[in-house]
Amino acid sequence: MMKVIRLAIESLHLALDFKPIFTKKFNKMNVLAPISTLMSKNLVTVNPEDKLTTVKEIFEKHNIHHIPVVRFKQIVGMVSKTDFMYFMRGFTRNEDDKFVNEARLRAYRVEDIMTKGLAKVDPHDRINVALEVFKVNRFHAIPVVENEELVGIVTTFDIIRALADEKVTSEQILESNKIKD
Repeated sequence: MMKVIRLAIESLHLALDFKPIFTKKFNKMNVLAPISTLMSKNLVTVNPEDKLTTVKEIFEKHNIHHIPVVRFKQIVGMVSKTDFMYFMRGFTRNEDDKFVNEARLRAYRVEDIMTKGLAKVDPHDRINVALEVFKVNRFHAIPVVENEELVGIVTTFDIIRALADEKVTSEQILESNKIKD
């Protein structure tokens, strides 16, 4: 599976003359720009041996949905908020069971619920490579790795944010109206 993904990535590569993330004429996202132009770089990570109490605290404190799992700067897995909520589904909301729930979180480690065998991209890969990986695999986060070291993460939210931040000009509105006609 990873070989197929890597072949797809390699087949999507073009020359390394990167262009800005947005083209000037219509100010729309340039999918040929490198992933590094929109990836998240300030990551909160966990170790595979960390207790799930750590994961719970991170999700409560930070507005994130994916936590890379690293061992010595190398990505070994990913914990999504969905993975964590799926694990928590057996917990009760009863105040009397609070101690049982906390004990269960302390009894399990990150490696027990993390997703392994992740697709990875390079910061120099183009945005369209990440889009293809998202489309084919229905992932929502892809680790960005350079020289076997985690340097960032690109998520579907990063793509949506870049698109939402685009400024729309009156020229673009007029141009889009011509296309409709």
